[in-house]
Amino acid sequence: QVQLVESGGGLVQAGGSLRLSCVASGSIFSINAMGWYRQAPGKQRELVALITSLGSTKDADSVKGRFTISRENAKNTVYLQMNSLRPEDTAVYYCNLDALVVTMGAYRHLEVWGQGTLVTVSS
Repeated sequence: QVQLVESGGGLVQAGGSLRLSCVASGSIFSINAMGWYRQAPGKQRELVALITSLGSTKDADSVKGRFTISRENAKNTVYLQMNSLRPEDTAVYYCNLDALVVTMGAYRHLEVWGQGTLVTVSS
């Protein structure tokens, strides 16, 4: 079983900063990528940023230059540093894991979502 535990959400004023963390645990053999997605009320879930096992990153245009994704491989942890926050960044932020897991000697690809953490940016 694989679990993701997110932390770091909260209420912040426009222009402020927050740092989200996500720790993956369980029978993980290798991680292909970890990322952050967000879903605002009435909108579809969208990619914010992701980072691959090789360190390549992909950011949504709306967060370029403001958000930075990073990863601590030894701790199976991914971070999202969010600066210059705007009211339109208000959403529930979800951590996503794309990994190869092992269960009773069998390997399989697995995608896991965290429970979400709320980020609210006030104007």
